[in-house]
Amino acid sequence: MLNHLLYRSHTPSLLFSRTFSSSSTLFVKGISFSSTEETLTQAFSQYGRVLGVDVVMDEVRCRPKGFAYVTFSSKEEAAKALLELNGQLVDGRVVILDTTKAVKQNRPDSKPKHADAVEEVPNSQHVVTPES
Repeated sequence: MLNHLLYRSHTPSLLFSRTFSSSSTLFVKGISFSSTEETLTQAFSQYGRVLGVDVVMDEVRCRPKGFAYVTFSSKEEAAKALLELNGQLVDGRVVILDTTKAVKQNRPDSKPKHADAVEEVPNSQHVVTPES
């Protein structure tokens, strides 16, 4: 059963999950506060064609929050960068990479943000509280 979930990479001693290459966008954690879109594009472009880099900024301090998203032109290029660059130095900091999945916002099955009128009670009973 383990062989069904895993496959061997080009390096025989390493095992990787099949899901690691499911996205062409990588989540990059641990970037330097001095990192820019240009420096990250330069670092990642050696593994494939980089379509975009989104450095998440701290608006108060006007510097990166410490993570970014890098989008490649193909899933294979993203997988190559994930294998080669994960745990390596980029702009003087060790970065951790992971694949991302598109998260659907405002799902119909999600709970509303304001549930003032209904409280959860342990036995699946709902208590209606008067609105003020």
